[in-house]
Amino acid sequence: MNAYSARLQLAVKIRISLLLIVLQCPMKGGDFMKNNFLSTLFVGIDVSSKTNVLCALDFQGNKLLNLKALNNQPGAESILESILDCLNSYSLKFVVIALESTSFYSTHIANFLSSNETLLAYSPMIYCLNPKTIANYRKSFIDMDKTDPLDAYIIADFARCGRITSQPWRGAQFLALQRLTRHRLHLVVSASREKAYMVSNIYLKFSQLAVAKDEDKPFSNTYGATSEAVLTEFLSLDDIAYSSLEDLVEFIKSKGKNRFSDPVETAKLLQKAARDSYRLDKILYEPLNVSIASSFNVINALDTEIKTIDKAIEKTIKGINTTEYQSLTSIPGIGPVLASGILAEIGSIVSFDSNDALAKYAGLTWRVNQSGNFTSDETNMTKTGNKYLRYYLIEAANSVKNNVHEFNEFYHKKFGEVTSHQHKRALALTSRKLVRLIFGLLTKNQIYSTNKVGETQ
Repeated sequence: MNAYSARLQLAVKIRISLLLIVLQCPMKGGDFMKNNFLSTLFVGIDVSSKTNVLCALDFQGNKLLNLKALNNQPGAESILESILDCLNSYSLKFVVIALESTSFYSTHIANFLSSNETLLAYSPMIYCLNPKTIANYRKSFIDMDKTDPLDAYIIADFARCGRITSQPWRGAQFLALQRLTRHRLHLVVSASREKAYMVSNIYLKFSQLAVAKDEDKPFSNTYGATSEAVLTEFLSLDDIAYSSLEDLVEFIKSKGKNRFSDPVETAKLLQKAARDSYRLDKILYEPLNVSIASSFNVINALDTEIKTIDKAIEKTIKGINTTEYQSLTSIPGIGPVLASGILAEIGSIVSFDSNDALAKYAGLTWRVNQSGNFTSDETNMTKTGNKYLRYYLIEAANSVKNNVHEFNEFYHKKFGEVTSHQHKRALALTSRKLVRLIFGLLTKNQIYSTNKVGETQ
């Protein structure tokens, strides 16, 4: 026996001796695990774009199966067949399957295994794990090489030791909604990025319009239709600065579709900004206009697609869970988009034992920094959970605090407790408070009320 094998066996023995203690606080579905772990097959799958490498262990840490298959339908079928053969050969009754959540490459294999009727007889619990979690667990194996088979072994051992705290794979039920809500977020981020990029070109062409303070801004929305017309239809700032006030007022009325309460004042602010702005060489006029117009086209196209996605989200959510959707939208400040995003990431609330478990899943928990008699006032959010759920919860909290007095009061209280990172900290804590409310409403099948919570009809 070489030194590496000896170290590996020693590590296995140590884990077995400690496992009974670990299982006192096991993964979700802990009661199941405590009663049936001796009859359970623990499967780890290292997923890549082309191949899946599998390792299966029993509770004692014995390696029962090693397999490499293509990451496609035939490969998934061979993995399933091998798992079933292993379960039958060793008379095991249950199976836990853990995969690293490797971008979108783990989606198909996880969905395939979770929906197979034959495997359902073995009460499969399938988990897509955060790669960071597995990387940290790997550190407990000193001097271990990094190969796909060893990665699969570590994932299987992680499951065997009852270290999983994430929620099981939910199958395709919420996958459709999740694809839509995540794509919507992608479009929103893309639009924000394009706007941020366009600012440099706007500054070069119309410097004072880009940096004007609120009271000096002619338009409340720099990216609105009227602003777009000004930035793309006037080649030179002199055309604005020295235009007659009457002509400029008529231009603003036409492009703004008479939405401006005081078009004369708007025209005056626009002229002043044009006169105070830097002038550029004429050679830059056309390139800047083309660039700015292109950015507006991109933003408008993204906005159109976002509206299309919103309609698809509304249609999809109605076919999944109307009651839970009603519970969330009953909270002032949470509309269809935020409610759908939250539900898409949570799935069924029964997967969570407590609001603490839900908060941990979202990464809305804080590390304790304590040593001896010292406890640091500065604690960092873990941010190791579902980043999409965390985003939607924080956005929802920011909206709810503007609509619900209780949350607004809580936010400002937390804002005033510190002198640094005030908004960021207060909003994060408000998000955590919102998690408690959401968990309560969803588990009790209730709607929000300022006085009391009432049951949904």
